[in-house]
Amino acid sequence: MQKPPFEMSFLHPRYWLLWFGIALLWLTITLLPYRTLIKLGGAIGTLLMRLLKKRAKTAVRNLELCFPEKSQSERDQILEGHAKSVGIALFETGMAWWWPQWRINNLVTFTGLEHIEAAQKQGKGVLLFALHSFCLEIGGRLFSSKAQLTGVYRPHNNPVMEYLQVCGRMRSAKLITKRNIRAMISALNDGESVWYTSDQDFGRSKAVFVPFFAVDTAATVVGASILTKNSDSVVLPYVIVRKDDGSGYHISLEAPLDNFPSGDDEQDAIYSNKIVEQGIMKAPDQYMWLHRRFKTRPNKSDPSLYR
Repeated sequence: MQKPPFEMSFLHPRYWLLWFGIALLWLTITLLPYRTLIKLGGAIGTLLMRLLKKRAKTAVRNLELCFPEKSQSERDQILEGHAKSVGIALFETGMAWWWPQWRINNLVTFTGLEHIEAAQKQGKGVLLFALHSFCLEIGGRLFSSKAQLTGVYRPHNNPVMEYLQVCGRMRSAKLITKRNIRAMISALNDGESVWYTSDQDFGRSKAVFVPFFAVDTAATVVGASILTKNSDSVVLPYVIVRKDDGSGYHISLEAPLDNFPSGDDEQDAIYSNKIVEQGIMKAPDQYMWLHRRFKTRPNKSDPSLYR
């Protein structure tokens, strides 16, 4: 994908408020130190979640469904950190898109880079099996300091935001749209590291219904099986966590998944969801519980899990 051109239509008055917000974000992340941005982002996120009541309700319900064994106070504690992460993620996006590399390099530590190096020596591609953490945007920029990244993304409906996110993300990654399976397979066969997620509900197409935490029938796509089945690649679990001490982030890469793909898409999806669950539990408040993960039911006549 080539960097898109700036179009004069982006300056239409209907986009002025958006440009003002972008300018304010750029000025804030440029002038303020990292720890201040984290504190300010946390305060903004807490306020936003009070205003975005529908999204907050979805997060509450997801935690009820996934963790029925936890007490209300335990789930409330996760929600409190989750709300802060919403605002922090706004600043992290700006940092990923616009910060100079020296500021980025000071924020990250790694474990498991040897698994990337081993795959590269064997000439294999790497499917980075990630999850929808609030840190995913800055995670791509941080990871790119160690290895070339190919990112899978969904084009934005707003043309200005599409321009901004493509330009911002291309600082750290080559980009492939999420429906371009052929390009993903080609990148893996070329020995690239492709960032991929399967932890959201994309409907019934190419999905199976398998357990996800306490929900027995979560629609789960089998894209990871398709990609690795058709390429010379390994699958590495990838998790990024924002450190509690405010010093930055830690990216961990686990050993390649054994017997994956197995030839059984359902068993692969069960295995994949277990990997996602393990990643979420490293920092459950940093996961995107705002998404209606269980909106698709096995039968269209089944009642919704969301009240």
